[in-house]
Amino acid sequence: MGKLAQNFAKYMVYAKINAKGMVERPDVIGAIFGQTEGLLGADLDLRELQHTGRIGRIEVNLKANNGKSFGEIIIPSSLDASETSLIAATLETIDKVGPCDAEVEVMKVEDVRSQKRQYVIERAKEILQGMMDSDMPDTAKIAEMVKESVRSKEVQNYHGLSAGPDVLTSEDIIIVEGRADVITLLKNGIKNVIAIEGSKIPDAVADLTRQKTTTAFLDGDRGGDLDLKKLLAIAEIDFVARAPVGKEVEELTKKEIFKSLREKTPVDGREKRPIPAAPEQTEEQKSIDDKTKKFLGSALDDLVGTRAAYLIDKNLHILTKIPISEINDVIGDFRNAYAIVFDGKINQDIVDLAINRKVSCLVATGFREDVDAKGMIMLTQKDLR
Repeated sequence: MGKLAQNFAKYMVYAKINAKGMVERPDVIGAIFGQTEGLLGADLDLRELQHTGRIGRIEVNLKANNGKSFGEIIIPSSLDASETSLIAATLETIDKVGPCDAEVEVMKVEDVRSQKRQYVIERAKEILQGMMDSDMPDTAKIAEMVKESVRSKEVQNYHGLSAGPDVLTSEDIIIVEGRADVITLLKNGIKNVIAIEGSKIPDAVADLTRQKTTTAFLDGDRGGDLDLKKLLAIAEIDFVARAPVGKEVEELTKKEIFKSLREKTPVDGREKRPIPAAPEQTEEQKSIDDKTKKFLGSALDDLVGTRAAYLIDKNLHILTKIPISEINDVIGDFRNAYAIVFDGKINQDIVDLAINRKVSCLVATGFREDVDAKGMIMLTQKDLR
């Protein structure tokens, strides 16, 4: 609907004016007030009605052509129908505007409330349609709402993390990124699932992976790659399953979920050795002086059970202490780091990170797998006794 007339108006009087000469708006307004004055008595005098607000601002729109003026007069009225009709009729008594002969003809008197009623009717139709669309779901939608409610109730809280009801009783667990992934797997009957929920790998998840056969089920995008690196740095991951490229776990169909899990691969493409043997010490390792070994051994003992790491410089000063999951993000800020001492086991990822950052020494509780160290100094608790 177009813009409504002034809020007070009940009626709008529309009249056309033709003047046999050039006139302007003030001339027309003057003629309206001057030539209707006294026609209907004091009670219906236009000046008084406008002063009391029962007649609104008079609009005059004029154009000129061939030395003549013509246009439209619009008068809003809050009088009743009969009084408004009388006001409209008085306009037709005008026969002169300024020095020019003129005539005025009322075209129509419009009930503004009819416009409002039409607007109300059309808007009511729209509102009703919206109510029908949103508040009256079909049977399938209702069934899905009920199922979603049941699935949400199945989600357990494990140390503040979203998990399935079988995560503690099952010998195998599946790690996913977030709560939505947990709900998707529950929907498809997989209940031994837990979410890491955030950029930091929770200690509770890391502890579970040491007790159970663990599959990391990750998104098929760069976020999944980052999650995998963080998990491998802190947790005992046995297998990796990935969603199809470009898809997230929460988007997968039942068929896609089970296909991805069937195609899971052992960490590093081979079965993980339960107790990897430590490589034989290099001459450089053997040449580390007792003072350095004692310091590194003490630092490692201090970290056991914390899932944290120290970055240490060549002068055996501790540069910072950080969670293991944040090593990759933080180490770039410490270019003088000589050693990484951490409460975890050495794998190829941490070795590659150390080599790329020109860190000379890794100190950890043990080895998770065979690694290609390329001259890297690697020490475990056994070496430091």
